[in-house]
Amino acid sequence: MKNSNLTHPKFGIMQREDLIKKLEQKYIEQEQPMDAYLEGLLHAKAINYWDYIQVDALFSLQKTRTDFPDEMIFLMYHQVTELLLKLVTHELEQATAEEGVTGALLLEKIKRAKRYTEVAQMSFDVMREGMDPEQYNKFRHSLTPASGFQSATFREIEFYCTDLWNLVMNRKKEELKGSSDHDEMFKWIYWQMAGLDHKTGKKSLTLRQFEEKYMKTFRKLASRYQKRNLWQQYLALPEDEKTPELIATMKEFDQVFNVKWPLVHLRTAEHYLEHGKEVKAATGGSDWKKYLHPSYQRRMFFPDLLSEQELENWGKD
Repeated sequence: MKNSNLTHPKFGIMQREDLIKKLEQKYIEQEQPMDAYLEGLLHAKAINYWDYIQVDALFSLQKTRTDFPDEMIFLMYHQVTELLLKLVTHELEQATAEEGVTGALLLEKIKRAKRYTEVAQMSFDVMREGMDPEQYNKFRHSLTPASGFQSATFREIEFYCTDLWNLVMNRKKEELKGSSDHDEMFKWIYWQMAGLDHKTGKKSLTLRQFEEKYMKTFRKLASRYQKRNLWQQYLALPEDEKTPELIATMKEFDQVFNVKWPLVHLRTAEHYLEHGKEVKAATGGSDWKKYLHPSYQRRMFFPDLLSEQELENWGKD
């Protein structure tokens, strides 16, 4: 350690002086008294892991509704999934900024979003392999009418990624393609299919609760991002920044989020809801086998990047 710059007295003094000058400049620019902040450091507690991560608060959020041990797995798995979705939105917010978005930035942020989604996709084994079906098919009734369908973060990701017309029911896509009528498109948005009685047109309690809590927020978000969602950001790039790697990454993210993850979700639901002889209804009351299968919804973020063959095979196992 004799030759280490860190132990050299002169280097240490110069380094401290440089840091003090930078701090002075920082607080001058902020019009703040530096001495007050320095004095505050004298009294500040050392940070530790459990306070920074808020471990105690995190572990206080598991409020199960029954005494079945495996309900804790079900609850915590969905909490972890919401955190992963939050990581995706964290990246997409940066990729859909009003200024400064380049092809390189889009590529990096979409890669990260894809990676988080792949973790969510692979993590379904936690439930598929790690919960007792008999327990699940008892405690699930205590969760009615709650449903994973009500994940607002999942819906927000869709608004960040694509034009609103891509999120309408498959049979209405061509009719509403390129439309700017948000009221009409929201009337036909695909996830309503999971909460409508198609004979009476009546909305389920699951759907009504979901819309009452989030619909105003969704409308604002959709309006804000229609001109700068991921697809629009891609279209606005100079041609030389629309690289083959960026295009491939966008297609991979689309496939992971809208095909691979829903298929794993579907197989997990089949494992539990078809356990035994009777096929059981979802807690939210949806026609889950139809709703979850990506070939039925044909939800795509970037359909214009797909070949005819890719479009034809979209969502197939």
